Amino acid sequence: MKIAIATKDFATVSSHAGQTRQWLLYDLTEHRANRLLPAPRRVDLEKEQVLHVFEDDAPHPLDGVDIVVAASAGDGFIRHMKKRGTEVLLTGETDPAIAITRLLAGEALPDPRFDITTSLCRIRDLFSRY
Repeated sequence: MKIAIATKDFATVSSHAGQTRQWLLYDLTEHRANRLLPAPRRVDLEKEQVLHVFEDDAPHPLDGVDIVVAASAGDGFIRHMKKRGTEVLLTGETDPAIAITRLLAGEALPDPRFDITTSLCRIRDLFSRY
């Protein structure tokens, strides 16, 4: 399983996943419950790779991700990721390490906090190509 966490400066779970350029990518394919969590790979997207503008016409650094974790995301982003085979989880947790630890423990993530940009995204998503 691969889990990507949208971040701000690779330190805090980021809101607005569709505009996020910095991601922590956890490849848990070989991970076992009794082992330490593998270090994430840092993925720094180019402007044209940001998922809100990416055309899905070439390979993407987040291809094959099973779960995306972010503080907020619009409905268009969630639909786009579902087409890519990726589930989107939204959370109020700000620490990426705690978020991934909770996920692996089977614990629920805290609900996302209110974010005005999510409301704006919903309006934008009415006209989205996704």
